[in-house]
Amino acid sequence: MITYRIDAEDVHAHLFRVTLRVPDPAAQQRLSLPVWIPGSYLVREFARHLSDVRATQGGEPVELQQLDKASWVASCSGRAELVVSALVYAFDTSVRAAFLDANRGFFNGTGLCLRVEGREAEAHRLQIGTLPRGWQVATAMRAVKVDAAGRGLYEAADYDELVDHPFELGSFWRGSFDAQGVPHQFVVAGALPDFDGERLLADAQRICEAQIAFWHGSGKKARAPMDRYVFLLNTAEDGHGGLEHRASTALLSARRNLPQRGRAETSDNYADLLGLISHEYFHTWNVKRLRPAEFARYDYTQENYTRLLWFFEGFTSYYDDLFLRRCGLIDTPRYLKLLARTITGVAATPGRQVQSVAQASFDAWVKYYRSDENTPNATISYYAKGSLVALALDLTLRRDGSSLDEVMRTLWKASDGGPIGEADIAAALQQCGGRSYERELAEWVHGTVELPLQGLLYSAGIEWQSQPATIAQRVGLRVNESALTGVKATHVLRGGAAEAAGIAAGDEILAVAGWRLRRLDDAQRVLTPGEPAELLVARDQRVLTLRVTLPADAGLGAPVQLVADAKPGKVAQSLREAWLTR
Repeated sequence: MITYRIDAEDVHAHLFRVTLRVPDPAAQQRLSLPVWIPGSYLVREFARHLSDVRATQGGEPVELQQLDKASWVASCSGRAELVVSALVYAFDTSVRAAFLDANRGFFNGTGLCLRVEGREAEAHRLQIGTLPRGWQVATAMRAVKVDAAGRGLYEAADYDELVDHPFELGSFWRGSFDAQGVPHQFVVAGALPDFDGERLLADAQRICEAQIAFWHGSGKKARAPMDRYVFLLNTAEDGHGGLEHRASTALLSARRNLPQRGRAETSDNYADLLGLISHEYFHTWNVKRLRPAEFARYDYTQENYTRLLWFFEGFTSYYDDLFLRRCGLIDTPRYLKLLARTITGVAATPGRQVQSVAQASFDAWVKYYRSDENTPNATISYYAKGSLVALALDLTLRRDGSSLDEVMRTLWKASDGGPIGEADIAAALQQCGGRSYERELAEWVHGTVELPLQGLLYSAGIEWQSQPATIAQRVGLRVNESALTGVKATHVLRGGAAEAAGIAAGDEILAVAGWRLRRLDDAQRVLTPGEPAELLVARDQRVLTLRVTLPADAGLGAPVQLVADAKPGKVAQSLREAWLTR
């Protein structure tokens, strides 16, 4: 059986030692390391962290020739076991790669485990070897023989499963609960002493039970697609992110987002963490099993393109906060506040008029994860706008007597929880809604027209109120403000007054109309809408004088506030209650 041994070689140098054993190798045995990790659509070149790669058979050196950036071939003699060893530098605090220091370790198999080409379908074993004293191990991979701390031998059915189980290593907090009969474990690293673990477990349990019931019902015959599930949460001073796996998720959150003992309120920070938990757990169904047809079999050597991330990421983004509302973890005003934030963010992104969410999905490999100062002008987030497409479809379906909930369950049953294409989504919409939704898909998914959200929300008894725009929103700027660096432009939005004035990303905005600026909103006190004014900016050690005109209207990004109508009509009230509570 193909086996990997992972040792913490040098925690201060951030080095894992990975030893691969291949029984009965081919004469010219090819090995390769993935260039990306499923769920994060960017070629990350994990092989750049490998060093001291060497091979032996029977204790004798074997020629190991590198073929390209992430592939090798071992020239084997006979059928004796091939042993390949490498050092892996691990100092990436994200959920996508590997990390090791004196306090904590973490890894995904895609960054450490060479793929034995031609043998991917065989069972693979992974052994956790040398670790610092007192460290524990947490993973959802099936244990074969481990000690009380989790050190020992694990097994996966094939290579795909092997690299779909991240490992958390170190001294961490651990708790557990059952959801619909499925054991769940929650691991938290780096928490402060006042962390309220019991509350986190109780709230996560409500989310998990609601989502299992959403997909499978709540009766005795309801069966989730995993036998157990593990949340691996690393907390740090700052950071936010998650990566879904078939029976676990790796999470990164700021420590301040954790619930604190003695504080019963749900802070905005804690609500963000609960939303992240909800998002990644929903992926257990939507993308890990119900997935794009292009992902039926992963190609770890290159980009895997799909135009459906608006559905798999965007619709998951729609349901994450909605489940918090349905579980009663947040109330309607807070949910509407979160929804309004997404609507405002999309409206303030000129790229929504340039690129459809289908094209943004396809371009994820070169645009979403490689954002720069022009990103808001050139593309749109398939997460954010995709979630609004889901909202628009859900409210439209509910007016037609159905719901997006029914569509999701129909897709699950029709595909048996497997790969789907856009034609399957269109068919499920028609089956549930009783009519074709090709026009909506063409305009909302493949086009760049504005989504009819205001009218759809009104039909659910939600009032849409425009709020006063900031100076940055009115002139089309995104800025960083601090006492040390002053006001610095990070993005200049297409078609705005800032672009017309000649402001460039990176400019430090010094003064307007003769007044020194510490905060951009202070300019509101000296600018007259519709009248040009002198603007001093510093660029590349030069001070430039520009002329800017503050628009009389809200410019590119008027904030939106959503308010539930206190006395909606019966139809609107019924629609709203079904949408937010079921």
